Amino acid sequence: MNTNDKKGIRLLKKGQKGLIYTVFSRLGLILLLLILQFSVVLGLFQWFAGLLPHVLGGTILFNIIMVLYLLNSGINPTAKITWLILIILFPVFGALLLLYTQTEIGHRAVKMRVAQLIEETDGYIEQEEQTVASLEKENPGVASMAAYIRHTGCYPVFDNTRVTYFSSGEDKFAEMLIQLERAEHFIFLEYFIIEEGLMWGKILEILARKAKLGVEVRVMYDGMCEFSTLSHDYPERLRALGIACKMFAPVIPFASTHYNYRDHRKILVIDGHTAFNGGVNLADEYINQVERFGHWKDTAVMLEGGAVKSFTLMFLQMWNIDEQTPEFRQYLCSAPSAKDERGYVIPYGDCPLDGDKVGERVYMDILNRADRYVHIMTPYLILDGELETALKYAAERGVDVKIILPGIPDKKAPYALAKTHYASLLKSGVGIYEYIPGFVHAKVFVSDDNKAVVGTINLDYRSLYHHFECATFLYETGCIPEIERDFTDTLARCRQVTAETIRNEKLRTRIFGSLLKVIAPLL
Repeated sequence: MNTNDKKGIRLLKKGQKGLIYTVFSRLGLILLLLILQFSVVLGLFQWFAGLLPHVLGGTILFNIIMVLYLLNSGINPTAKITWLILIILFPVFGALLLLYTQTEIGHRAVKMRVAQLIEETDGYIEQEEQTVASLEKENPGVASMAAYIRHTGCYPVFDNTRVTYFSSGEDKFAEMLIQLERAEHFIFLEYFIIEEGLMWGKILEILARKAKLGVEVRVMYDGMCEFSTLSHDYPERLRALGIACKMFAPVIPFASTHYNYRDHRKILVIDGHTAFNGGVNLADEYINQVERFGHWKDTAVMLEGGAVKSFTLMFLQMWNIDEQTPEFRQYLCSAPSAKDERGYVIPYGDCPLDGDKVGERVYMDILNRADRYVHIMTPYLILDGELETALKYAAERGVDVKIILPGIPDKKAPYALAKTHYASLLKSGVGIYEYIPGFVHAKVFVSDDNKAVVGTINLDYRSLYHHFECATFLYETGCIPEIERDFTDTLARCRQVTAETIRNEKLRTRIFGSLLKVIAPLL
């Protein structure tokens, strides 16, 4: 362990990280199967020419069976088109890839365990009937959406919760350090990315010190960090400091479909009374300590009050997936109410294994009920047909729909895919803007000065269909005007996308995006 007074604790040598392997991704699997298909077909022609008609006949029959299964499945209609194209183009392994993903190899047990935990914890957080009655009186539409969110998990609607909005990762980081220093009983952190540097070093220094004082500290991060930012033995290094640590879904190449379901959540809970949520991971680019793609624009919220219990429960559900004797109730303590705080707060999670696309449905509900405007910040725009239709319909009925996207992308593929939606959205009146100073990582919806969502859910297939996600829905809370001001301030630093800018887009970007759109649901 190395300690630096300026940067906190570092457990790895500078530059020591995991390794990024394309082979662990869906793209790697697709490429491998294509190579195998070419090799098998070539081999059939060379060595089994006499049996070739039988092999082709069997392949055709198998493809017909898989196509019938696909058409009658509950797969998203946009994804069905992708699968059909793959089966047509690559008849040997297109259907095999579909079969592989649908057999749920490796994650069936996790799926059952998650469902069991959600069922067991249903009712652990009581819904105050008076709060529901007040919300129904104020806005029946929001109350019905709150009822839907409650139906998907133990996510009640709360009042008397104070919400602080952070318009940058730097502001969130500064407040995190203050709140961590106040911890007396437990600290829970669940983050998609952790990387050593100033941000994590300062946080880790506090966590180690608090652990020595008897505060229970738990850290969970996504298993992909093992191949990009942290070493394989990093959990053991944290345990040596008295910090309980787990990797969610360590990656096992090709042995499981579970590696596609990543933990994209960002949650910090302190003593059950304070919680953080939003887009900010624990790495230095999120606080602009290092520059990767220009200025990094991100957002977050801090909750104080009863609503914190929902984030505590979300963390514990994920932590206890592999625990034999899970413990919940002692951590779901009654947080002091932030009295006289107006508005309603609904923290909620989205699990990719239960069939409920909560994140997408909440976004679509906001779009469908908006009267004046819906303003959106998102790093990615890879839409299925339903969400694209909702965006267009809102604009066509007179709602001011504006979307802020990165001006400097972090990945070329999502950037090119986003641009394939531009022309259709512009035609319906959706305003599209690109952030000139750099990269927008914020995931924000704000509507009509009275509704907002701040969380981890991007407008892409990964977030909406394949990741564990979480967010905070806000109605009539005091910070919503501040969220809208932040959108307006960010918009002032954007360039507007027009029909002319689309025509002037680089040809290679347009071709790349068009080609990738065929397999967009699989990326």
